Amino acid sequence: MSFSHLGLSEKVLAAVAATGYTTPTPIQEQAIPHVLARKDVLGIAQTGTGKTAAFVLPMLTILEKGRARARMPRTLILEPTRELAAQVKENFDRYGAGQKLNVALLIGGVSFGDQDAKLMRGVDVLIATPGRLLDHTERGGLLLTGVELLVIDEADRMLDMGFIPDIERICKLVPFTRQTLFFTATMPPEIRRITEAFLHNPQKVEVSRPATTAVTVTQAQVPAGREAHEKRELLRRLLREAKDLKNAIIFCNRKREVAIVHKSLQKHGFSVGALHGDMDQPARMAALDQFRKGELPLLVASDVAARGLDIPEVSHVFNFDVPHHADDYVHRIGRTGRAGRTGTAISIVTPLDQKSMAAIEKLIGQSIPRAEGDYEVPAEAADAGERPREQRGRERSRGGRGKPQRGHDRERSHEPREARQPAAARHRSDDKRRAEPRHDARQQANTSHVPSIGRPEPRRQREIDTEPGDHSHLPAFLLRPVRSPAGA
Repeated sequence: MSFSHLGLSEKVLAAVAATGYTTPTPIQEQAIPHVLARKDVLGIAQTGTGKTAAFVLPMLTILEKGRARARMPRTLILEPTRELAAQVKENFDRYGAGQKLNVALLIGGVSFGDQDAKLMRGVDVLIATPGRLLDHTERGGLLLTGVELLVIDEADRMLDMGFIPDIERICKLVPFTRQTLFFTATMPPEIRRITEAFLHNPQKVEVSRPATTAVTVTQAQVPAGREAHEKRELLRRLLREAKDLKNAIIFCNRKREVAIVHKSLQKHGFSVGALHGDMDQPARMAALDQFRKGELPLLVASDVAARGLDIPEVSHVFNFDVPHHADDYVHRIGRTGRAGRTGTAISIVTPLDQKSMAAIEKLIGQSIPRAEGDYEVPAEAADAGERPREQRGRERSRGGRGKPQRGHDRERSHEPREARQPAAARHRSDDKRRAEPRHDARQQANTSHVPSIGRPEPRRQREIDTEPGDHSHLPAFLLRPVRSPAGA
């Protein structure tokens, strides 16, 4: 079936033909007719199947009739992240080039003044993240009573990011008679509850079982040690030995880990960028744009890049950290193998990740094979900058500035101190000990509590040597008599 059989307008069909697409994907083929019939739609499909165009194309056809009013958008699209919102706007700009539609983007990191100016001119399509949208409504600069069509995209990601309360607030601000399109890749119980509350007799479009992975993605797991430096060394080896690696996204669980891995790869000569939620919006968009253009072949990212980002030609995905939630694994590896292309997803698995891997395999309904080859990282393979902090500290304490002792020094360190001295020095020290006067036991007891400079005496030794009733080890102010207050 071609796009011409779906009921789209001539302008939209011309825009689709200009982009080179001729055959709709299964989710587009099933969802577009229901959207044009003004029915609620519940779309369930794995990532990379074309969900965005499944609602953008029919929306453009619907919006050809009518006109927007100031501060009252006609349609509203909610996205969990700024990157996804910007990507949807790019789709409207591409497919709606022949139409005079006003499209506004409400995301963080942009001044309120510029966004208010766009809302004042009237908006046909409003694309927003929940937080910034509620900020505008609370300021009184935005009314949602004119919304005819509401789209909630990547709903399971909304749940993971804690946006469900905001979604419920927004749904109460839009008209009850609206049309609602709900798209998700997985269906946890909380998402099912939301669909039952806000969708009215929806048409369910399910082109794949929830939480399935694309068959075009080759998956593998590689065992690693517990230490972080071993994982980084293994990651570098995997990157160097990967076959047909064009570009890759490396996922970490924490923003701090993203920064560490990014710095480590840069240090070892890799061309790499970083993307996480603490970066400001211009830096995030610049890193993503460089990766899309191929200027940076590697991108270290948190899960902010795991959902919905359309980068068609990602050849590899590496899970430096195994995700804590099994659903995130599906979205991460969905960045590769998109639009029928082949891809590779490799997870670095430590002994502590076995429980998470078991949950992932149970969710996707298949076992993830171990990669072929010997990927055990020897201890000497890590450079000095990658050794654990405690190991570097032990090396410094043995008398070097971060340098390990030589082999013969380590062997001699177990010998008695006298045995390591030259013979002449040993004779001199023996004569000196014989010439020293001996102290009686009382004098030794009175002076044994005084520690030598730079060598604090062990507490146990002080307790043994200090006799009962001997207060010479106390400071002078504690030995002063206590005076009774007057009149006591």
